[in-house]
Amino acid sequence: MQRAEAARSALLTSLPDAHVDLLHLDVGSAQSVLAAAQEVKARYNRIDFLYLNAGIMPNPQLNVKAFFKGLFSRNVINMFATAEGLLTQQDLLNSDGLQEVFATNLFGHFLLIRELEPLLCEADHASRIVWTSSSNARRSAFSMEDIQHRNGTEPYSSSKYASDMLSLALNRHKNSQGLFSSVICPGLVMTNLTYGILPSFFWTIIMPIMWLIRIFTNTFTLTPYNGAEALHWLFLQKPESLDPRAKYHSLTSGLGTNYTQPHPMDIDEGMSEDLYSELLELEKVVRKILSERNADKEANGQRE
Repeated sequence: MQRAEAARSALLTSLPDAHVDLLHLDVGSAQSVLAAAQEVKARYNRIDFLYLNAGIMPNPQLNVKAFFKGLFSRNVINMFATAEGLLTQQDLLNSDGLQEVFATNLFGHFLLIRELEPLLCEADHASRIVWTSSSNARRSAFSMEDIQHRNGTEPYSSSKYASDMLSLALNRHKNSQGLFSSVICPGLVMTNLTYGILPSFFWTIIMPIMWLIRIFTNTFTLTPYNGAEALHWLFLQKPESLDPRAKYHSLTSGLGTNYTQPHPMDIDEGMSEDLYSELLELEKVVRKILSERNADKEANGQRE
């Protein structure tokens, strides 16, 4: 909340007439999601835009040998852009018994959407969902037999590919109710998440190389401001004009010009529908667990 207060103060400094509300929400906790959604429904009677930007990549492990091999190869740009073959993560279970990355990057957002449907799905009013995905979202990292990626080592990539598929399914099910979903990729952005992948001295060595490579590629947006280009661009578009099968990429030219470009997503419609059904079933299970947990708390409180 301290970071949120600081962001709010900065916004109000540049836009003093704006109205900025804060809300505490941990998308990695189903209980927090449901509580926050109730507060949103108490405060507002509609939602125009819902930006789903929160995500985690816990305990990233770098394949150092593959990194240095790729650094001096023709594949260097794709290596930095996608991190394919470079990163693995050690995932944990959260308090709801779900894999933490899956819960935070995908399921918590899905549960939030479901809970806010009364404000999002109005036939006479278009609402928009915008997912922040990644160039690291790869079909090869995802399995319908293991949607939480319990048995894999790339939960981040799996969760981001799943969010791409979920966006497509949401459009298929909810467009007729006035809800439209889009996906963006911010490009390679240097954030706390990125810096946490390597020791600081590595970045001191690598950053000059990355700025040099940026002259020859448009995917190295590098700064959060540049990476947010597609988020802003989508805000200005009519939802009916957007392609539900496209991922909208933030791009920065070698001269520093920002622009947005759609790229087709490698998604199977049948698989996206299966994922949507699986998430609906998981939602029922999680709600039942939370209900039983709350009932136990009330019973214990009465005994006390």
